[in-house]
Amino acid sequence: MASLKVHITFPEEKIQEPIIYNAGKRYNIVTNVRRADVNEKTGWVDLELTGESSEIEAAAEWMKQQGVTVDPIERNIIE
Repeated sequence: MASLKVHITFPEEKIQEPIIYNAGKRYNIVTNVRRADVNEKTGWVDLELTGESSEIEAAAEWMKQQGVTVDPIERNIIE
């Protein structure tokens, strides 16, 4: 199993969308919220993604395509 910690920033128009939940359902990964601050206008989440490296990378790319910013907290996927 691999793990990657990321910082996700949500623009106002994406706050109500279940992007993290959908990433976990769509890809074979476990999502673990480590810290978060979300309100009506903006939000961010520090998220740990666990699973196979290829699934983690695909999920992170998919989240970017949904319109959120995904920045690694730790640069490498840890296996």
